[in-house]
Amino acid sequence: MATDDLPLEEFGESTALSLPEEVGDKTAVDLATVFDVPVNISAVLGKANMSVSQLLKLNKGSVLELDRKVGEAIDIFVNNRLVARGEVVLVEDRLGVTMTEIIKTDDKGA
Repeated sequence: MATDDLPLEEFGESTALSLPEEVGDKTAVDLATVFDVPVNISAVLGKANMSVSQLLKLNKGSVLELDRKVGEAIDIFVNNRLVARGEVVLVEDRLGVTMTEIIKTDDKGA
């Protein structure tokens, strides 16, 4: 009887599944199936809280004070998850963001 055919009761508590050694050695080619998955990227300069009446008073040219200081790092979110911090840069005539810090989380399940 092969191990795949054993009923669940025959596996002891100490039995652990072993994965092939090559599982840990992934390359970019192994990720090719997810290359076309769309993600939402947001670069947040800062936040502000205001009432609806204050919001309705905003006009063209109004200044909105944010909770960040000039030169402070901005937050970079991928699918609403903080993944990095960076700085605003000017590339030709467009704004961009350069990542200065990658945020690593221990949350593997979510």
